Amino acid sequence: MKYPIETVRHSLSHVMAEAVIKLFPGTKVAIGPAIDDGFYYDFQFAKPIQPEDLPAIEKEMRRIIAQGSEFVRKEVSKAEAKKLFADEPFKLELIDELEEGTITIYEQGTFFDLCRGPHVASTKDLPADAFKLRAIAGAYWRGDEKRSMLTRIYAYAFANKQELDAHLKMLEEAEKRDNRRLGKELDLYSVHEEAGPGLVYWHPRAGRFRVELENWWRSEHYRNGYEILFTPHVGKSWLWETSGHLGFYKGNMYAAMKIDEDDYYIKPMNCPFHIMIYKTQLRSYRDLPLRWAELGTVYRYERSGVLHGLMRVRGFTQDDAHIICTPEQIEDEIAEVLRFSLHMWKTLGFSEIKAYLATRPADSVGDPARWDQALESLRKAVETQKLAYEIDEGGGAFYGPKIDLKIKDAIGREWQMTTIQFDFNLPDRFDMTYIDADGQKKRPYMVHRALLGSLERFFGVYLESTAGAFPVWLAPDQVAVIPVGPDFNDYAVELNNKLRSSGMRSIAMLDEDRMNAKIRRAQQLKIPYMAVVGAKEREEQAVSVRCRDGKQLGTMSTEAFMSYIMEKIAQRSLDL
Repeated sequence: MKYPIETVRHSLSHVMAEAVIKLFPGTKVAIGPAIDDGFYYDFQFAKPIQPEDLPAIEKEMRRIIAQGSEFVRKEVSKAEAKKLFADEPFKLELIDELEEGTITIYEQGTFFDLCRGPHVASTKDLPADAFKLRAIAGAYWRGDEKRSMLTRIYAYAFANKQELDAHLKMLEEAEKRDNRRLGKELDLYSVHEEAGPGLVYWHPRAGRFRVELENWWRSEHYRNGYEILFTPHVGKSWLWETSGHLGFYKGNMYAAMKIDEDDYYIKPMNCPFHIMIYKTQLRSYRDLPLRWAELGTVYRYERSGVLHGLMRVRGFTQDDAHIICTPEQIEDEIAEVLRFSLHMWKTLGFSEIKAYLATRPADSVGDPARWDQALESLRKAVETQKLAYEIDEGGGAFYGPKIDLKIKDAIGREWQMTTIQFDFNLPDRFDMTYIDADGQKKRPYMVHRALLGSLERFFGVYLESTAGAFPVWLAPDQVAVIPVGPDFNDYAVELNNKLRSSGMRSIAMLDEDRMNAKIRRAQQLKIPYMAVVGAKEREEQAVSVRCRDGKQLGTMSTEAFMSYIMEKIAQRSLDL
């Protein structure tokens, strides 16, 4: 019988708990759920264990699996459960919180656990070669830092050995591509704990990437009918009281600053500022739709434990936009923003994209008819673009439904990036109106939209997906001019100046290293093209071209070389 992978993973967590208890007497057990790529179990050990203990636990787990013990479901009363788990304080706490009535436990061999199930029929149904214990970590009981610190053992688990091996290979590749590692190796960015954790410092090479990305972003937005805004970084408390952020988001906002007896908050969002611009004049239905975009830097307080390179930060620049339109315009606007988003992602080299349509939660605000219209607009847009999608029932925000787009990177990982979010809350809170054709004031529709998400997180995802080998149009340095020896430095400088004058990002490597060392350095920096010059090239006003992947383009005139690269840049080619 084939079992769901979640059932296999949860059953393996029970096997691990049995193995741990046998190998480390006196251990107290807590909880052991299945997770996305495996499972974990939390324990309170009598004395600390080390990573070196994991192989022994794995070996014992395989012995237990081979025994073929059945998973037996039993129903007990609350009082009986307390007796069974009399020596397990964490289980007793969980039992105390259960309502009176039947409680289920599962037994396999001599081990039993408080559990709703389901499980496989027997330990022999578990794949003994498709799991691997991967790490130990500290975890507070129930996530509360005031409670006991437990030891969590994480494990990978899959349906078969082939899937496990593929996952381990992907993780090995992911480690090589880690944005923190590449950020240091390629001299792209840094984070300084002593100056403020979670705040990203973009170095010159990453700065070049960002300028090129932003220029493209702006030109595409203008081309697609957007106007670009610039708004303040702080606002009075009134703004955040009106928007509701001080009511439901204050824990993620930085503390207030007292200025002229008023409280000011650094912005966690751009939307209230865009609304203030909207309200500077009376709007007519003829003025709509308005498509307003901003590369707006915002600041949100994230706990230090969740900060992670470029992926989770406290200060970031959103590629934000708000669409304000009439109900009659909304379907076309959603279709257009989805088309625009897919165009951007495909230009960047992502072709595997999936949509997730989040529907109305129980605690929603807004007219139900508007929700229905909004959901239908989102659904039609997704289906028109022939995107694979899933319904996330009740997963919308309380203020509106949304589409999330997830992209698959070069090693198969899925990342949630684009969000297209309806908002029935802020237009009411700020009393946004327009004059309709009948002369009456109406409430406009408002859509929040982020295509790349944030520049910092996008850069992290793109850096890892490309392993730092950016396409030539986005590469921090597009050409490295390398003289074969010091006698040809003058020609290297002349060529470098010519390339820069044409708008290319070029560097001349004039230090005393040997030519081969310079080529290796250029390859390590993932520079797309190396223009090697010596006596023949100087005489013929030519270059000998090689690519970072080792491909040789041979000798060509400087004009032909420049034309070749300029065409690649103009086409935003993903190939060298």
